[in-house]
Amino acid sequence: MSDEKPTRRDILRPLHLLGIALGCGVFAALVTLVSTGAFTARVNNAIIDGTYQGLTPLALGLVVGGGAFIVTLLMLSMLILAVDPNKVTKTIDRPVLYDAESDDDATTGSTGGPSAS
Repeated sequence: MSDEKPTRRDILRPLHLLGIALGCGVFAALVTLVSTGAFTARVNNAIIDGTYQGLTPLALGLVVGGGAFIVTLLMLSMLILAVDPNKVTKTIDRPVLYDAESDDDATTGSTGGPSAS
């Protein structure tokens, strides 16, 4: 394993966030296409004959995929705003949600149990 520890700035690059949002949008579009029957002969024949009512599965998939892309991008950007700018350049040595006290307990060797006095 590498000795280099990534900084938050390395983890939260804008291109990575766009890639995550694009992946969510494509996934939502594919799920919509499959669930509306876009790949079935019955739906395709109805579209060709002009008897299909409403939005075509391809257009609906694009709308849902675009909406999922925008919502994911907005949610990720709002989560990034919660990161303290002073901590952006610090390296990540441990999981983020661990308490600071647990590091002290691990280095001193305390078991956390009741003392035998």
